[in-house]
Order: sequence, then structure tokens, then C-alpha cells
Amino acid sequence: MIARILKLEDGVGCEFGLSKWVMIDRAMIETFAKATGDVVQVQTSDTLTKGGLENGPVAPGFLTLSLLSQMIADAVPRTEAEGTGINYGFDRVRFIAPVKAGSEIRGRFTLAKYAEPQPGVIEMQWNVTVEIKGEDTPALMAHWKTLRFERDTGALDKAG
Repeated sequence: MIARILKLEDGVGCEFGLSKWVMIDRAMIETFAKATGDVVQVQTSDTLTKGGLENGPVAPGFLTLSLLSQMIADAVPRTEAEGTGINYGFDRVRFIAPVKAGSEIRGRFTLAKYAEPQPGVIEMQWNVTVEIKGEDTPALMAHWKTLRFERDTGALDKAG
């Protein structure tokens, strides 16, 4: 059940949001693989691979991971007081199941930690599960840290 929390700090342990489904098509996989140089047989082949996959390419795990920014923007509301939000890193990432071309994925976000290390700065850790439509096993699970900065506090300038 998705939390109906008015303040982020009151939502630790609660599921905050579920993103819309994102289609992972062959063009997205090939563009990502080409842009990153991550061109592996399993990601581009239409034949049986060592992993037992057939009938099309599989998305690189880092493609799935890179879509978290889009998914969290869709799933977790922002307040008017918030300015810039940035990726602060990952404590844990696991690529669990392959995402085949033509699949749809979405992110499920649970707030695991909330802190205000300095005025105007909010540090959060999200437990994220990326689901594959129609599959029982998720594509990815991660502990993701983000920072949000309140508008007009100058905290972003001091955080670097």
C-alpha cells in the first residue's frame, strides 16, 4: 500500500510511490549499449545465448538502473520548497532478473532513511524494487541515496 504521508520525515518505512510502466524496446537497448560501449552478445542477439534467453535482446542492467531517475520523478511527489535533487549513490544494487526487449518495468519506492544533515539539505535512502510486468521476479533491487535541497538556502553550494 502506498503511503499517504504529508511530510517525508514521517514516512520512513512506508512505500511512497510506484512509477508508471516504462517500455524497454529494442531501440532503447541498442542506443544505450552503443552510447555506453556495453555491447554484449546477450544484449543484441536474436539467438539462444549462454543464459538461455532467446527471441531478442536483453537490456543492460545499467540501463534499468539509469531509469530510476525517471521513475522516482514519476512516483515520489516533491514539495514546492524543494529545489535541486541529486543522486548521492548506492549502498547496494542487485540485478536479479533479465529485462527482455518488449518488457515493461516500473519502480516501487520505500523510504528507508531520512536525515537533515544540515539546514536546507535532506538526505534520503530509498529501497527500490524494479518490477517487470507479468513476472514474479524483479529486475533490480537497490538501496539508493538521494539528496534534496530546499530552495534559496544556499545548501547546494555548501554541500559540494
